[in-house]
Amino acid sequence: MLDFLGTFFDRSTLAPHGICLLWRPELIWTHVVSDLVIGLAYFSIPVALGVFVTQRRDIAFGWMFWAFALFILACGTTHFFAIWTLWVPDYGAEALVKAATAVVSVGTAAALWPLLPKALALPSPETLRQANADLRARIAERDAALAALRQANAERDRAEEMLRQTQKMEAIGELTGGVAHDFNNLLGIVIANLDRIAQVVPRDAKADHAIADAMTGAERAANLVQKMLAFARRQPLHPTVIDANRLIGDLSELVRGALHAIAQPRLELAEDLWAVNADTNQLESVLLNLAVNARDAMQPGGVLTIRTRNLPAATAAGHAGLQPRDYVCIEVVDTGSGMSREVAERAFEPFFTTKAVGQGTGLGLSQVFGFVKQSDGHAEIESRIGSGTVVRLYLPRHDPSRLPEPRLLPAASERSGPSAFSMPKFA
Repeated sequence: MLDFLGTFFDRSTLAPHGICLLWRPELIWTHVVSDLVIGLAYFSIPVALGVFVTQRRDIAFGWMFWAFALFILACGTTHFFAIWTLWVPDYGAEALVKAATAVVSVGTAAALWPLLPKALALPSPETLRQANADLRARIAERDAALAALRQANAERDRAEEMLRQTQKMEAIGELTGGVAHDFNNLLGIVIANLDRIAQVVPRDAKADHAIADAMTGAERAANLVQKMLAFARRQPLHPTVIDANRLIGDLSELVRGALHAIAQPRLELAEDLWAVNADTNQLESVLLNLAVNARDAMQPGGVLTIRTRNLPAATAAGHAGLQPRDYVCIEVVDTGSGMSREVAERAFEPFFTTKAVGQGTGLGLSQVFGFVKQSDGHAEIESRIGSGTVVRLYLPRHDPSRLPEPRLLPAASERSGPSAFSMPKFA
């Protein structure tokens, strides 16, 4: 074996490859430069492949890149030996390098051909782009579905909150109506007996003064009962066809007086406003009531604005608290201090007030709420602290085919109580 290797690497009987080129410089240096450039290029390519595979560990069949790198490195070595053998006849070493290159080449080819179907099965860049586009579209659909779900949940929560608020107001209304009705009967007894006393007791200044004070207190109590009945939706209404714009225009001078203002309130009245069915006197009372509340909430120089607009059934259908029918919306807007969300949610409750003791009964807005609900409408408050308050009244559009009948307080005989006596003037 050693003799064979010695003979294989023996170069004493061999001539350098340059002799075959007759040592012609142009041929020698052409081969040298060409093989040098090819060899350097071959040595740089494996480095680039190694860096690429190292940085991109997600590349499929990464081991094949290393096989190519080894094959190219061996090919580059043969080119450097081609330069060396131009002057030194080390053909044995060159043969070993070429044999190693052959082995690596065959191994790489043998591994590449079975791998070809798998490589062809890999998705193309266009396929990947399309898949990414589909994925983005699905993500967008999912995001849209999530947004719709969140909106639906928010709407459900609002609807549940409105339902709870409505149930609470209904319960309070039932309680208030019952108390007001029975209290109205008691007031009837009190006033009837005051009239009887005035006729029986000998007349003198002290007795007349006492009876007058008692009657004044009874009448004030009757006014409170009237407001409680309004909230409980048991006050008698006499609905007529009303032009809300005309009513507001005629009422503007009274509103100005309620505001203690020099200028009249700002009116933004919609043209071609629909007519509504409502009790004229009660609607005037409601607007004056809202003007007084706005006055108490505003600093001197504040502005009260009354707006009107039509609300078609298509728009009302998407509004919580409204039926799918035509409405007329009346907005009373002030530039006052506003209310917190918690206060606004309780503003329509009877006897709830933020005013100081003795400055309000807490029945003003509850009367507004009861009147609008009794008129088959809806009322809402939008307010933020420091941004003023908007009270919206939604009254049904006049329908000539159905004019609602006046809604009267149930007769005393229909309810249980300590007395069936009821004074008509307080009903």
